[in-house]
Amino acid sequence: MNDFYRNVCFLLITLCCATQIKADITIENAEMRLIIGENGCAQSLIHKQSGQECLAGTKTLPAFTVTQYRPYENELQLAYPAKEKSFAAESVRKENDRLIVTFELVNYEAVIKLNITEQYIGFTLEQLNFKMDSFRKNTKTPVDAMLFLQLPVRNRTNFGEWLNVMWDDKVAVNILATDPYAQIDSDDRTDFWLMQAGTNASVKLEGVGAALITTATEHLLDRIEKVEEDFNLPHGVKSRRSDDYKMSYYELRNVTTQNIDKHIEYARQGGFHAMVIYYPDFAKSSGHFPWRPEYPNGMADLRSVVQKIKDAGMTPGFHIHYNKANKNDPYVTPKPDHRLNLIRFFTLAESIDTASATIVVEENPQGCTLDNERRYLKFGDELITYENYTTIPPFRFTGCKRGQLGTSPAAKKAGAIFGLLDVDTWPIFVRFDQNTSIQDEVAKRLGKIYHEAGFQFLYFDGAEDTHQPYWYNVSKCQLAVYNACYPEPLYCEGACKSHFSWHMLSRGNAFDVFKPEVIKEATQKHQAAEAELLAKDFTSLDFGWVGYNPPGNNTIGLQPDMIEYVTSRAAAWDCPISLVGVIEQLDSHPRTADNLEIIRRWEEVRARDFLTQEQKKALRNLDQEHTLLIDENGALELIPYEQIPDVAGGTSAVRAFVFGRAEDVCVVYWHTSGEASIKVPLESNSVRLYKELGKEIPVQSQSDSCILPASARHYLVCTLPKDTVIEAFQLAKIVQK
Repeated sequence: MNDFYRNVCFLLITLCCATQIKADITIENAEMRLIIGENGCAQSLIHKQSGQECLAGTKTLPAFTVTQYRPYENELQLAYPAKEKSFAAESVRKENDRLIVTFELVNYEAVIKLNITEQYIGFTLEQLNFKMDSFRKNTKTPVDAMLFLQLPVRNRTNFGEWLNVMWDDKVAVNILATDPYAQIDSDDRTDFWLMQAGTNASVKLEGVGAALITTATEHLLDRIEKVEEDFNLPHGVKSRRSDDYKMSYYELRNVTTQNIDKHIEYARQGGFHAMVIYYPDFAKSSGHFPWRPEYPNGMADLRSVVQKIKDAGMTPGFHIHYNKANKNDPYVTPKPDHRLNLIRFFTLAESIDTASATIVVEENPQGCTLDNERRYLKFGDELITYENYTTIPPFRFTGCKRGQLGTSPAAKKAGAIFGLLDVDTWPIFVRFDQNTSIQDEVAKRLGKIYHEAGFQFLYFDGAEDTHQPYWYNVSKCQLAVYNACYPEPLYCEGACKSHFSWHMLSRGNAFDVFKPEVIKEATQKHQAAEAELLAKDFTSLDFGWVGYNPPGNNTIGLQPDMIEYVTSRAAAWDCPISLVGVIEQLDSHPRTADNLEIIRRWEEVRARDFLTQEQKKALRNLDQEHTLLIDENGALELIPYEQIPDVAGGTSAVRAFVFGRAEDVCVVYWHTSGEASIKVPLESNSVRLYKELGKEIPVQSQSDSCILPASARHYLVCTLPKDTVIEAFQLAKIVQK
């Protein structure tokens, strides 16, 4: 070949390569087609079956960026201020199954491996390669974070921020982490959500992945399930599809081998399918979980309690604190573990002896907590409390008490380093340092208890008690415990969640107990509002915990309409409830049978998938209350009803609700705290009385009034106008027995 032809061939090859480099990149599977421009900006994401474009009109946002918390290269330091700066992709090319991305201004090249399957497309940041300048020798500078996939996904009816999914009744777009290290995030840009998958050097920079799913919404969970299988993730989809998932539970309190049978009796009355044991019932503290004296045989006693729950046909759950230790636990006293978390660090400016009450430090203590029971300094094996501190030099902790929580005071030399102990806001716990081995150690201990006792699901309490980065540590410590539990939990609930938690926390958190007087309002404000949000993440939540307050001097107690309101609103969103079971409270409440019967009926609704979509929609009207009847033929019947105000002149002794049924006006009423009779100015020939519909009870008449029993729930069926019936109950009088 002569030089002319050789040069022509070289030129053609060069042009072809240049054309290839500059060409848009198409990445597709059977369901989607993603196009990334030569400049590294996403141009299009098509759902093939519907032909719908899933990205917003903007085509200038980079699909990839690298971030430095301040510009590190010398020239960049001169050009830009010392603050976080992101550098957009400058070019992208495809080489076999990898994307090669370069960035503006910084000398980095990212290698992103593609994993194209029929259900999803995987993106894994394999490497970040530093490139040397051709004109000078430059020093490798760090990258603090990278976005290895960023898409401007156009708005649809729903955006689930937890799962990171945009969807409507036709199409769903989901960017899902394929490992715990991917930082999944999003940003609301009004017309679209900027959905992101990234890495962070503080956790793991390379070897981190995410999956892009674009599918018909009805197939979304199938696609997520495939991701969970392929990447060996917890089975969040399988959990959400299980029969146990939708059922409520009885939260045990003070359970022992001596009283478990009575607890089970109450749980059966409520139709519960599960019972949960809270670890303080058998353990003195979280952390090491030493046995309480009420469990003299240790694991044998706990296993006995759990087995009785199983024998009763219910699923046993385990309610745990897992990322912190009680102050009385061996992790804290008498020798505090070196793996407890410290929030701030200080340098001793002057030596101290074992009695020093003032500690002089180099750093300003400003911002250290002044909350009671949280002011602890950890100095080696000694814990020291302080009363206050100064925020002008010389910086001092003052009013110090040495050797707290059973630790031993010791002299310290100037220059020694110590820290502010991370005591939670309860404040009875000390949080773990998630960068150490302590969480795995506790996870193994909990996994052993879980397996040997025979538990089948978990409640992760106190999930908020981790340190930054929260997006990683919240799910990291949950995953450590989850993986230590065998067999895999059927489902889990938890207090706080991050993106990766979706695979473990298949049901949202239970809310803490609300007083009876505010329980309806609180349910509207909290549970119902969150249920609507979590439904966008294809998840339910626990509408409990419902505290079981009996009537007393300071409270009306938990009444049947209150429990019906909570559990009916839960059913509106396919959610369960949980009832806190304290035997003494259940025994002393005069309406326990009614309250548990209401729960039993709604558990039957859940078990049978009784409600239509229209009924669920009606129950989402928080201002309209409903009651669930058992009709004359034993069938369930959902009826809207409303409270009659000022019964018997405004007494709190009787509550009554009115509803229409066929041609009749009906009232369900009961005594809130005991038994009496109520004289209602209605003629006996215009009413029929029932405790169970279809089984009429004789009505005692007196002149033009009826004398009705006021105790458990009764139904009065009237052939009178609604206003007449309401007025009669308002004019009624309580007649004590």
